[in-house]
Amino acid sequence: MPTLRIALAQVNPTVGDLSGNARLVRDTARTAVEAGGQLIVFPEMMLTGYPVEDLVFRESFVAASRAALGRLAADLAADGLGEVPVLVGYLDADGPAAISAEADPGRGPRNALAVLYDGGVAATYLKHHLPNYGVFDEDRYFVPGTALTVVRVGGVDVALTICEDLWQAGGPFTAARRAGVGLVVTVNGSPYELDKDDARLPLVRRRAAEAGATVAYVNLVGGQDELIFDGDSMIVAADGTLLARAPQFVEHLLLHDLDLPAADAPAQDVGASTATTDAGEAAAEDGMSIDRVTIGGPLPVPGGAPARGGIAAPLTAEAEIWSALVLGLRDYVRKNGFSSVVLGLSGGIDSAVVATIAVDALGADRVVGVSLPSQFSSEHSRADAAELAKRTGLDYRVEPIQPMVDPFLANISLSGLAVENLQARVRGVILMALSNQEGHLVLTTGNKSELAVGYSTLYGDSVGGFNPIKDVWKTLVWKLARWRNDDAIRRGEEPPVPENSIAKPPSAELRPGQLDTDSLPDYAVLDAVLSGYIDGDAGRDDLIAAGHDPQLVDRVLRMVDLAEYKRRQSAPGSKISIKAFGRDRRLPITNRWREPGDG
Repeated sequence: MPTLRIALAQVNPTVGDLSGNARLVRDTARTAVEAGGQLIVFPEMMLTGYPVEDLVFRESFVAASRAALGRLAADLAADGLGEVPVLVGYLDADGPAAISAEADPGRGPRNALAVLYDGGVAATYLKHHLPNYGVFDEDRYFVPGTALTVVRVGGVDVALTICEDLWQAGGPFTAARRAGVGLVVTVNGSPYELDKDDARLPLVRRRAAEAGATVAYVNLVGGQDELIFDGDSMIVAADGTLLARAPQFVEHLLLHDLDLPAADAPAQDVGASTATTDAGEAAAEDGMSIDRVTIGGPLPVPGGAPARGGIAAPLTAEAEIWSALVLGLRDYVRKNGFSSVVLGLSGGIDSAVVATIAVDALGADRVVGVSLPSQFSSEHSRADAAELAKRTGLDYRVEPIQPMVDPFLANISLSGLAVENLQARVRGVILMALSNQEGHLVLTTGNKSELAVGYSTLYGDSVGGFNPIKDVWKTLVWKLARWRNDDAIRRGEEPPVPENSIAKPPSAELRPGQLDTDSLPDYAVLDAVLSGYIDGDAGRDDLIAAGHDPQLVDRVLRMVDLAEYKRRQSAPGSKISIKAFGRDRRLPITNRWREPGDG
């Protein structure tokens, strides 16, 4: 039984950085080969980054992707790595990139995987299943492939698949069983959602059983705009045994020796065509033909001790979310060329959690926290903001807003809500001015509950370029603060979030004695309704049947529907739930539909 040392490269590319991503492939491949790797696998669309969205329609970008692939193959050979197959995802096209699936079902852009060997492209595979739900619009961008590529490496037949191919029964994995492969490699750009790691392992086990083969799953890691990729690469045997699993949210090279069945099907010669299905075996009920390519000769037995990738310990829910939020912010700042961030510190729980995430992501020396007290700001709020700054070590400043608010009120007659919003907007102006003057990225601090019901001021507390807790319910913000403090204690460190920021009733402090509960239900009650309506797409009757008060349901649903115009103008933020505002939940602003019974 042949032994194949596989190297799964769980790495962090950047969309559009073809040269940087190619350099990452070369550096990682060198490390893998030095460790005895015999088949090196990178994630989905590694060369271009993922997702490329409408860049797919630019002829120049498609051409650059294809050219970069050829250069990468040649560079790997020049690096002395040409005798090891390297699998790299990239953007390809047959015909103009602007061709859509509707215009020509057989031609257009392709989500592709290349096998680089001996200075060239030895084989390619084109993604078969194209997701068109949630954050995915691949049916809009790509044309599906119809052939399963099987490469023979070291006497083992290896089937190639891409991401959604794993999530759908039939197609490539059924074809892989028919082809009699010993290993299925699946390269992925699978975004993070809470508990998604719990869904992946059972899914990979099902596909391993479907293919009758070991499955090696490699995933991206890193942040891309709202999306976070958590890695969680793994290897599962045909009988469902978990052989190895990488940690989440970090780059990692997973090396593992696989004892695999020797190939016994006829194989084509090296360099045989894989661009068309004509040379392949005829399609069966799974709808796919099979293209076979042999790459290289027998592999030497790996030297030294056997490679065992190990199985990373799972994270708790709070640790998982915190890691995701930290990674999402760090990569948004890094990949967009910012050196630092600035945010308003109110002394409340939301700004305290965002500040702590920022310090964890960037370091205290790259975070500026600004206290912006008004005449209504309580002494404890000012003290809590200062205490958080002291505990975290961030750059702390105080900019009272009243000297700027008073001239407005002296020149324009305002009262009530207009005065409250004016204070919030003056704060926004100050933060943006600091951004312009010093080059910081402004972080906004509104949680998902507030965004849902419109509890924010446009161009005021909503101002900013990124929102780390945009997809975090208020009740979860409290849990995360508690977890982060407990985690600090476990590590022998001072808890970053002041206890008073966690325990005190939340308030915008824009008028005397103001509390959030003056305008909103208790957050525990509110979040239960919101999560059902937004994350679960539940209707009014469903929510009432779940035990929620009908008047409360009507009130909350109306607030959510009327606030769509605010959410459309909100900053991007890290996605951690199944239904994040923006990429997942897209509703019309002009909309007269109301749930039956809702006013």
